[in-house]
Amino acid sequence: MSGTWSRRRVLVTGHTGFKGSWLSLWLNAMGAEVTGFALPPPTEPSLFETARVAGLVRHVEGDVRDLAAVRAVVEASRPEVIFHLAAQPLVRLSYVEPVETYATNVMGTVHMLEAARRATGVKAIVCVTSDKCYENREWIWPYRENDPMGGHDPYSSSKGAAELVVSAWRRSFFAEGGPLLASVRAGNVIGGGDWAADRLLPDLVRAFEAGAAPLIRAPDAVRPWQHVLEALGGYLMIAERLLAGERQFADAWNFGPGDEDARPVSWIVERMRAGWGGGAADAVPDTGARPHEAGLLRLDCSRARAALGWRPGLTLEQALDWIVAWHKAVASGADARTVTRAQITDYQTATGRLDERSAA
Repeated sequence: MSGTWSRRRVLVTGHTGFKGSWLSLWLNAMGAEVTGFALPPPTEPSLFETARVAGLVRHVEGDVRDLAAVRAVVEASRPEVIFHLAAQPLVRLSYVEPVETYATNVMGTVHMLEAARRATGVKAIVCVTSDKCYENREWIWPYRENDPMGGHDPYSSSKGAAELVVSAWRRSFFAEGGPLLASVRAGNVIGGGDWAADRLLPDLVRAFEAGAAPLIRAPDAVRPWQHVLEALGGYLMIAERLLAGERQFADAWNFGPGDEDARPVSWIVERMRAGWGGGAADAVPDTGARPHEAGLLRLDCSRARAALGWRPGLTLEQALDWIVAWHKAVASGADARTVTRAQITDYQTATGRLDERSAA
């Protein structure tokens, strides 16, 4: 297809993960030539394997902690655009593996930016961090892009540090030449094909499919829940502006849901139970010891709305319905790639996201 992404050379780090697999499938559907660089899929099963993503991209296994490997894949793939998603993405695992978390999330970002700096032809870089990069004061006000970085746990701290790395490279090396560099901070991303451990929606799906009662750690915790396509749509819009040479978009951006979709865990559980049907079991509290996790977190996305025209295209209720539909279809024997692509098409049709630029 013609447009911004047709035959565009794109490197996606972390393409074997949940979000990276969705992004790779979307880019492929728009005609991009995608190279993926990542460790093997982090879960079994995984969206990467069930949707056969490797058959649609140039799949390169490697570790962002290895600078030489990162340089090699950048040199070989000659990307015009880099989406950097490779990360250790779990808060609870960061307490168990803090060194790995910082090495991956901080030095992995350094390695990718340094490889891009020394390459030729890279026009745009989008670094994916997290809504948890902010110094969370547990207040009711949503966080804006210029609020301080921080983080109580190693994961959140590492994402705040990655943001500082991006800012330093942007100002030190890319201010007057080289690729345009943006960072993007999404909310709690959810969607079909996520089988990660210690995440609410995958935990619920596993329990419902097994006919078991899900264990819930923090029923009153509030998070900015959003479907994965909402976040990815924002990332793609930013990349398009960078590719167009619009330097004002080389900055940090929030992509989160509306205030009404920052819901407590207990609401998500009950809405998923109702949507799943079939006697899905009541949740029970997890009374085991657990490390600190933020209780309240919201994002202010007014800048993306005003400057990009970006806004959520799905309500939280719709996002949860799409998750139920995805998992029930795949469990019934439907092809995971086909189901995922159909939801991408439905999202584009419902929102008009990217259509105008892609057809330009």
